[in-house]
Amino acid sequence: MDGGWGWVIVGCCFMVTVCTRAVTRCISIFFVEFQSHFEADYSATAWVHSLADCTTMLCAPFGSLIVNRWSGRVSVMLGGLLSSCGLLLSSFSNSLEFLYFSMGIMMGLGFALCYTPAIVMVGCYFRERTALAYGVGLSGSGIGTFVLAPLVQLLIDLYSWRGALLVLSAFVANLCVCGALLRPIAVLDFKEEEETAEEKMTGHMSSQDVDLALKPPKEAEVSLLCLPESRRWCLDSCTLSSKDYSFLLLPDFLGLAVSFLLLSSGCSLPFIYLVPYALDNGLSQHNAAFLMSILGVVNIVGNVTFGWLTDRKCLKPYRLTCYIVSVMMEGLCCLFVPLLRSFLPLVPFAVLYGYFDGAYVALIPVVTSDLVGTRHLSSALGVVYFLHGIPYLISPPTGGWLVDITGSYTATFFLSGCAILASALTLAIIAGIRHCRHVRVAKEAKHRPLH
Repeated sequence: MDGGWGWVIVGCCFMVTVCTRAVTRCISIFFVEFQSHFEADYSATAWVHSLADCTTMLCAPFGSLIVNRWSGRVSVMLGGLLSSCGLLLSSFSNSLEFLYFSMGIMMGLGFALCYTPAIVMVGCYFRERTALAYGVGLSGSGIGTFVLAPLVQLLIDLYSWRGALLVLSAFVANLCVCGALLRPIAVLDFKEEEETAEEKMTGHMSSQDVDLALKPPKEAEVSLLCLPESRRWCLDSCTLSSKDYSFLLLPDFLGLAVSFLLLSSGCSLPFIYLVPYALDNGLSQHNAAFLMSILGVVNIVGNVTFGWLTDRKCLKPYRLTCYIVSVMMEGLCCLFVPLLRSFLPLVPFAVLYGYFDGAYVALIPVVTSDLVGTRHLSSALGVVYFLHGIPYLISPPTGGWLVDITGSYTATFFLSGCAILASALTLAIIAGIRHCRHVRVAKEAKHRPLH
């Protein structure tokens, strides 16, 4: 644990985020080519990106389902094959409607089968340096965008958009290789880590009752998350399915779900509207694009450094607090954007927003795992990323509608900032309630007479 083959798993997670999230971001580079070839307007073309992003998140539970029934290896290899075929078919497309299916649905579904399982496998191999491992693995999104964006543009210039999609199809096929390296392991059940989550779901039941209620027969010592395929078939499938989503009964998880809905409603808007806002304020195309480069590079720094910091002994017990602070800072940055109308003031915004965005992204799996326990991490992350889907589809058009009716980007950035701050406030309330509950339980235990 926390080393050896675990770092190979982190490398696979890194490549999966490059092939999924970075490739999805690079779809926007094809917009001009699609508009010209299919003689379509921006809104019709933009649906390709929206459908790909939304499908990836909405179908995340399917990846969790395959992990729970078979393994992460099966899910990632199947997703790699599906997404590669989607890009391959897209290169032969003769209509936008076909691209909606091949790139929006087919590729998005393939990415969904890869993204969550790769993140879950990191949690199987790491316990002491979990946040750092997640930070390194998830930094592939920023690094991949930084490298792939100019490379994709070069491929379009050399081979046209059809040739570029063919090359991307071959590149994404490497997901099958990453999946083959995701070796499932049998790990002992970390009872101390999951005790809190199990107590919440079972009230005042005894520890023996908890074991009987939550653990399948003859498998109480093994985490279902990382069992080899041959041993999974020995379990009762009906019992397993009822346990997969038992974390949904946790009031704290419901609050976390609301927080994620609010966060995903606001976090994508600055990435979409920062460049148009900069151009609207008289910045050159070069300077506007440079702001996005700064945001992407600093995003990588936030992934790794914040993950490393929250693994330190002094901060490890306060990882939820660190997550709340990073989300709150990101929301405050958005509220100040309308006051920044030139290049130099916008640079600090790009730095701060990029850093805190990378920070909270690295902590999402950690916070989720701390709340529901390792046993339910796969299913919980599937639900978490599913909750991102609808806001990712709705919030960009909503932001554009606000620009159209107000004639400025102020309302759009205010919407983003308020939604993100509401997310932080929701989690802060949950953290306060949990703290009060723990203090009350500790006092009751202190005054309880010994028998």
